[in-house]
Amino acid sequence: MSETSTSELVRDVTRQTSRLVREEIRLAVAEISEKGKHVGIGIGVGLVGAAGVLAWFGVGTVVAGLVLLLALVLPAWAAAFVVAAVVFAIAGVLVVLGRKQVAEGTPPLPEEAIEGVKRDITTVSERTHR
Repeated sequence: MSETSTSELVRDVTRQTSRLVREEIRLAVAEISEKGKHVGIGIGVGLVGAAGVLAWFGVGTVVAGLVLLLALVLPAWAAAFVVAAVVFAIAGVLVVLGRKQVAEGTPPLPEEAIEGVKRDITTVSERTHR
């Protein structure tokens, strides 16, 4: 049985540590990219933007509604406020959905990679104390 020299052991540990660090960095990048999809151009921001557009239309509806909408069924002012309330309710639902999507992506920490590094440190510490 041949014994491995100290320099070979150090070289092996260095090579393995380097590979492990590269793999953990790749995992962290992949995880942050996935979370970034929810925050960046993703669904959450789009829903918040859509809520803003609907809120703007709600303001327009109030103005136009005061003049024209439902003037034959209700007083014009009452009909306009009913339509505006519906548009604002839809905008409120979109804001809630958008905020939920944004919250799922923040903070964009690579949690799996962090856990992997912690496990690696624990394993190395346990083996060096033996």
